[in-house]
Amino acid sequence: MLRIGITGGIGSGKTTVAKIFEVLGTPVYYADDAAKNIMNENEPLKQLIIQHFGEATYTDGQLNRPILSSLVFNDPEKLTLLNSLVHPVTISDADKWMRAQTFPYTLKEAAILFETDAWKHLDYVIGVRTPLELRLKRTMLRDGITAEAVQKRMDKQMNEEEKMERCNFIIENNEEELLIPQVVSLHEKLLLLAGEPMQNAFKI
Repeated sequence: MLRIGITGGIGSGKTTVAKIFEVLGTPVYYADDAAKNIMNENEPLKQLIIQHFGEATYTDGQLNRPILSSLVFNDPEKLTLLNSLVHPVTISDADKWMRAQTFPYTLKEAAILFETDAWKHLDYVIGVRTPLELRLKRTMLRDGITAEAVQKRMDKQMNEEEKMERCNFIIENNEEELLIPQVVSLHEKLLLLAGEPMQNAFKI
């Protein structure tokens, strides 16, 4: 079974692309959602977060994301520390989840595959490429924030051009090229790479 990553910058639409793969029967691991659950359910990790960032990071046993975010957002050292605690646990969880699947390939959707060691656990990576202006517009509408606030988030991630250059496959999400045909075509390629007969390409 192949393990495939799917990534892209803020507002690229990588989750939308992952959902199309799901419609085709592909199991998808959403790393951000998984990390939120792990930070609430993994007791050793919870204790490490409390140890380094304080008791206020949890309220009634649940992560207080606004407080934790306020502590790390403008402090690169604290953000690096938080990532060093959370990412290894999430990577291990994703590996375990992927091994349990029976489809010819699985997807792991994550914004920061290359910024962490996550890409080393994958066979290929798909990049979702979207023009900057469109990414800004989408994120502003989605999160109700200013262009400046979106840009600050983007500045904390890997340069988009560098990220796309490191990907094995690219899906263009620019509102000019249709998404579904691109995903279907790539789905077929991945099945072939996984050694799956084409008659089993679709499991809708």
